[in-house]
Amino acid sequence: MSEFKSGFVTIVGRTNVGKSTLINLLVGEKVAAIANKVQTTRTAIKGIVNRPNSQIIFTDTPGIHKPKHKLNETMIETSFTSIQDADLILFLIEADSKEIGRGDTKILEKIKEAKRKTILIINKIDKVKKEDLLKLIEIYRKEYPFEAIIPISALQEKYKNIILEEIENHIKEGPAYYDIEEYTDQTLRQLAEEIIREKALQILKDEVPHGIYIEIDKMKMRKNKNKEEIYDIEANIYCIRESHKGIIIGKNGEMLKKIGKAARIEMEENFGLKVNLKTWVKVKKDWLDNPNIVNKFKLK
Repeated sequence: MSEFKSGFVTIVGRTNVGKSTLINLLVGEKVAAIANKVQTTRTAIKGIVNRPNSQIIFTDTPGIHKPKHKLNETMIETSFTSIQDADLILFLIEADSKEIGRGDTKILEKIKEAKRKTILIINKIDKVKKEDLLKLIEIYRKEYPFEAIIPISALQEKYKNIILEEIENHIKEGPAYYDIEEYTDQTLRQLAEEIIREKALQILKDEVPHGIYIEIDKMKMRKNKNKEEIYDIEANIYCIRESHKGIIIGKNGEMLKKIGKAARIEMEENFGLKVNLKTWVKVKKDWLDNPNIVNKFKLK
């Protein structure tokens, strides 16, 4: 009988490089919020993959970027702490890079300091010519002794097993740290907040800058008159300006209804039962620099 392996794997990379898409592909469930906007991931989200001979615990970290306020500083601190704590690192870069940019150089420095086993994942290979990809591989190969270099397109299912098998080759014998039925250590409340925030970012697009955060006020299960279980969820969407509040609510409340409906549908799919979702929009001007709020996003 082959040995059982387990390991903690941290996914690092610059903002908007595709880390959340990759973790959702590998875990096979909706764990990390995905929106085509930088800094979507604020905390280190864990996703769990249970295989016949292994348990792999993934951490999706906030993207590395230049900090502008307290929240940004906390996000970057979380990413770098995750590198130190990992058994293995997946370093995700974009295939259309011509050189190692400032952000990727900073990540490489942290990997070198930590002396961690690292697999280089080159994402979005559909956007470049083969010869350019080979040049990029050579540039990175000279910088660090990667365990493997895997070119991928994160949206394609075929890469899932290639990456998981490579990870399994590089983690050690160990116990299952989580129940094999689990796929994340986030609470349902955290997942609900992530889903609402993702839908808001996707639907609002560039109309509201990134300064929104979600707080669930109430999350309670009850049975309706048909004896079906239903979650009553009440959530606040906080923004930093009065003008943003108007945009999020929209004319006759249409934008907020759209966000709420999209979030409710996804929650019902994720939680496996009906959801009654109510949302409010409130202004909290200083939340990006408020330690009580920002500390929620620190690595636990």
